[in-house]
Amino acid sequence: QVQLVESGGGLVQAGGSLRLSCAASGGTFSSYAMGWFRQAPGKEREFLATINRSAGYTYYADSVKGRFTISRDNAKNTVYLQMYSLKPEDTAVYYCAARDRTGVVTTTRGFDYWGQGTQVTVSS
Repeated sequence: QVQLVESGGGLVQAGGSLRLSCAASGGTFSSYAMGWFRQAPGKEREFLATINRSAGYTYYADSVKGRFTISRDNAKNTVYLQMYSLKPEDTAVYYCAARDRTGVVTTTRGFDYWGQGTQVTVSS
């Protein structure tokens, strides 16, 4: 079973950038597809991006396409989310997730393991 720990969140001004990291341990990282989600207060958890095992395929939600980039380093057991042009509406807790099955999915049910989340706050 893989454990996931996010880092890199914080407070940033609108228009700024942040890079989130998610370190995996306890499993074979390269065997998992990975995803990033976020959850704002009072809202459902929202899919942001996913990347397949080999990093040869990525898929983004329309809300972040062109502003966020997902990547992974299998040698470091880490997945990243680079965020540019941040907006106040990007404020949320950001979660990484791992999927221990084949196929590309964008739903929370499609992922098997979750990190504890990291807070991102974008000020106007």
